[in-house]
Amino acid sequence: MSEAGRVPSPAAPPEVAAAAPDERKGKEPEREKLPPIVSAGAGAAAGLDRGSKGQISTFSSFISTVNQKKEAAENRSSPTHLAFPNIKNVRDLPPICLDVRQKQRVSIDALPSEMKAPVLSESVLPNQSKTMKDFQEDMEKVKSSGDWKAVHDFYLTTFDSFPELNAAFKKDATASFNTIEDSGINAKFVNAVYDALLNTPQDIQKTVLKGIINSLLREWKGPRTKDDLRAYFILLQNPQFSNTSTYVIYAHLLRQIAALVEADHHFLVHWLKKLSQKRFKQLVERLLQFISLRLFPAKPEEFPPITKCSWWIPSASKVLALLNTANSLVHPPLIPYTDFYNSTLDHIDLMEEYHTWQSFGNSHRFSFCQYPFVISIAAKKIIIQRDSEQQMISIARQSLVDKVSRRQRPDMNMLFLNMKVRRTHLVSDSLDELTRKRADLKKKLKVTFVGEAGLDMGGLTKEWFLLLIRQIFHPDYGMFTYHKDSHCHWFSSFKCDNYSEFRLVGILMGLAVYNSITLDIRFPPCCYKKLLSPPIIPSDQNIPVGICSVTTDDLCQIMPELAHGLSELLSYEGNVEEDFYSTFQVFQEEFGIIKSYNLKPGGDKIPVTNQNRKEYVQLYIDFLLNKSIYKQFAAFYYGFHSVCASNALMLLRPEEVEILVCGSPELDMHALQRSTQYDGYAKTDLTIRYFWDVVLGFPLDLQKKLLHFTTGSDRVPVGGMADLNFKISKNETSTNWLPVAHTCFNQLCLPPYKSKKDLKQKLIIGISNSEGFGLE
Repeated sequence: MSEAGRVPSPAAPPEVAAAAPDERKGKEPEREKLPPIVSAGAGAAAGLDRGSKGQISTFSSFISTVNQKKEAAENRSSPTHLAFPNIKNVRDLPPICLDVRQKQRVSIDALPSEMKAPVLSESVLPNQSKTMKDFQEDMEKVKSSGDWKAVHDFYLTTFDSFPELNAAFKKDATASFNTIEDSGINAKFVNAVYDALLNTPQDIQKTVLKGIINSLLREWKGPRTKDDLRAYFILLQNPQFSNTSTYVIYAHLLRQIAALVEADHHFLVHWLKKLSQKRFKQLVERLLQFISLRLFPAKPEEFPPITKCSWWIPSASKVLALLNTANSLVHPPLIPYTDFYNSTLDHIDLMEEYHTWQSFGNSHRFSFCQYPFVISIAAKKIIIQRDSEQQMISIARQSLVDKVSRRQRPDMNMLFLNMKVRRTHLVSDSLDELTRKRADLKKKLKVTFVGEAGLDMGGLTKEWFLLLIRQIFHPDYGMFTYHKDSHCHWFSSFKCDNYSEFRLVGILMGLAVYNSITLDIRFPPCCYKKLLSPPIIPSDQNIPVGICSVTTDDLCQIMPELAHGLSELLSYEGNVEEDFYSTFQVFQEEFGIIKSYNLKPGGDKIPVTNQNRKEYVQLYIDFLLNKSIYKQFAAFYYGFHSVCASNALMLLRPEEVEILVCGSPELDMHALQRSTQYDGYAKTDLTIRYFWDVVLGFPLDLQKKLLHFTTGSDRVPVGGMADLNFKISKNETSTNWLPVAHTCFNQLCLPPYKSKKDLKQKLIIGISNSEGFGLE
């Protein structure tokens, strides 16, 4: 790989490394660091009108009430109270110290399930006589008596301090619960108390908020005990923080949680993953809303000036990162990764965020690119496209300057990657052209078929991709094996002298992303995970690429029967050694010859037993998905990254790379109907009305066949159906003819059928009996 193909890498965007050692295995170093606590926030902007604040009065008026009445002063164990005349003068909590941000963090890989860090002794908790049953009975009594005193006293006492919170909600006040797997909190009781809170009178809700303020001010200094972490965990779930009038308090809570040391974050992450899906999703949505409304406040006067609360968004983003890590530790995840997307960020200057991240990495200045899980795939595509365009322009400009400096006449063709290929020698010509023009890969692609007149306005480029992909992935070509059970292709493990054609496939995928072309490729998710291992080409050529940790789940996506067999081996209750009689050796057929490979040194002499079968299965899967195809995949990896060498790739999840290459599987035919263009027809014509009645009534498999027939792929570009530029043209032929498709232009030629029945019959025949490449 030439030096020109590499991009200097800033510190990688963090995913908050809070997983246990076995869960972190195989992850690239760039993604292992926790995001630093930063002090600069994104700029606020005016705009977007939002809903009403709800029932709770503004924070400033509440603070004034606290200051004037101090009605509960004698019940407090601490003399600390708030006396804020208005929201703009709210006292800031102490800033996050530089030594907290810059000190060497504890390696999460070194953290066992039981933390080895010295555990501070817990303070003696106050007595809490109320049980969940008592609380529910008090709530029932309110319905008949209307007397809220008992409920008010409970909320007043419980939220008075961190020790009181623990006393109320800890399963056993005398137990330490110093484990990551059990927070020791009675989750049902917490949920019952919070569910009831929003239906209580405002004075009770104000009492709770007042107690939280005093607790946060009181608990700011000193090291954290596990009871402190439990209190933060409980307070984070408070539904009052969905209301903008509580955002100042919420921001200080988030700041304290964000400032915790990594070992404490480790505990919180594992406690968060135990929440129910509903509660977990509420937490995520609350944080996303907090960030959105700070960026685009409906009423800017509700919040302090952005200059005084620049830490709000970084703190919220870091807490979101803890939730994202917790979500990734659960299989299947509690919520889809797309639920962390913040669509509000689609409306900010993304390239400024990207350039800030490239310039400063993960320190000094905040950028949403440090937390890529909140950036939607549509926004990431914009970043990648603009980054690609800037690289294209830069390289084209350099070519022009070089030409002029040599006093040669500039030629417009030098601004493009011009491919001239013969249809009869498509693969070899394409390989030769791409090899010869390696320095031009980042220029705009233009394709010419030798001996054919035609100007490439996008159609010829798409046709070249479709023909080339169809030929390379044909089983007779031998590069890829198609697995019918999983409906996907995988790399052939056959050894060869030259792996350049695998590099060609990688370049094709890179060019597709670079030129916004959706490819009809069926690789398993594991392929894209390997493609980002690492996301940036390492400067040391001796570092292996395309190697990632693999499991039976990865194998199941390619070879489900084999994965099932290995799972059966792991759960077998008999004597594995005597009944299976296997060794640490695998056999593969290559060109009619059976070859054996040892999974470890001397593997042919090591029997598989009940004790070592886990190691055998792991080595077997690693051999199939990593080692046996290493040279093939390495060539593929370098081909892809020779085109897409960009730090923007570090923002992507493997699933997002797949969507960029192949499109999204989510179909919205109503959106396609709204964006369709017509040639020879009007959208009110009877034939067109028949067409949409039929298509919208199709089952999903026929809708996919229609899309495949007309575009060459049954997937949708990242930008949605509108990006397809789908067109229906009138075909002035006999109505006995079937529809015709020009996949290069996403065009369907439809005869003017006279009845819905006839149209439906002809359309189903047409889309069900084609390869999907209606090329003419």
